[in-house]
Amino acid sequence: MLHLEIVTPEKKIFSDTVEDVYLPGEEGEMGVLELHAALVTSLKSGELRYHKDGQVNELAIGNGFAEVTQEKVTVLTDMAMGEEEIDEAAVEAAIKSAQDALHGLKHDHNAEEVARLQSMIGQSLAKLNLKRKRRKQI
Repeated sequence: MLHLEIVTPEKKIFSDTVEDVYLPGEEGEMGVLELHAALVTSLKSGELRYHKDGQVNELAIGNGFAEVTQEKVTVLTDMAMGEEEIDEAAVEAAIKSAQDALHGLKHDHNAEEVARLQSMIGQSLAKLNLKRKRRKQI
């Protein structure tokens, strides 16, 4: 068994033992099982999945980092939400607002604002994808 801990700047989201973890890495999805080689990796906005007691649990997460040891996975992310916490209409509005702001930027605008808007879009898309995926399964 692995110990999984998911932490955002606001609070600890999850801390318990799990069977495995699947993370949205920068190079693609990464699976982690017990006795995995130690590593630290960056994460992109997407879906984090883990199995606990034979059940699949999913969260939409933002950008962050994961530290993996043989017996623990620690995820530090700027956002983590379950499907039940996601308001689809609000997320769609946030995507449109961020896309409009991004398209309205002048070429001489600073890179930080572009990165902030792209991060907002990525987080919103992760939420929307999880919400719609769960709806299709029901």
